[in-house]
Amino acid sequence: MCRNIHTLHNFEPAASSEEVHAAALQYVRKISGTTKPSKANQEAFDRAVHEIAHITQHLLDDLVAVAPPKNREVEAAKARERAIKSGRYAAPAA
Repeated sequence: MCRNIHTLHNFEPAASSEEVHAAALQYVRKISGTTKPSKANQEAFDRAVHEIAHITQHLLDDLVAVAPPKNREVEAAKARERAIKSGRYAAPAA
């Protein structure tokens, strides 16, 4: 599950609130051990996602980068190349 959490710091454009929420959701899913909580746990689950997303946004806002911002498309292409090279994914059909 946590493989879906990607680095959000030092990208141009900055991480969107949807990306921050998705990362928080994946984190809560991982530590709770469930992708869909029971009705009894739904409120606590949702509250945790909200609070983690909130504090994550504060963290991203406060971090200082010394390197120039990374380009999302370039980084995604590099990740695809690494995945293909490792054999995790097949090369796209030409």
